[in-house]
Amino acid sequence: MSKGFLVSLEGPEGAGKTSVLEALIPILEDRGVEVLTTREPGGVLIGEKIREVILDPSHTEMDPKTELLLYIASRRQHLVEKGLTSTCSWKTGYHGSLYR
Repeated sequence: MSKGFLVSLEGPEGAGKTSVLEALIPILEDRGVEVLTTREPGGVLIGEKIREVILDPSHTEMDPKTELLLYIASRRQHLVEKGLTSTCSWKTGYHGSLYR
């Protein structure tokens, strides 16, 4: 099995990530690339539940380190459930970005 690669679209709400993704998918598929789209936090049931906690505006007293741990937990669950732990090799930085 060949290893995949990760394309991460980053930006704040309303920046156009979905529009870019919708334009990028057919380009990649026309080149024979199998595309798996997902989101973080979220992407799987447990990740979506964690997303709800993170994005709940009533959680104003959440400690930043608690929030960070929730993001990390969501990412780990996401990688495990999507089977990405073996198909892509990357490291997760504490600031939330991925790098090879």
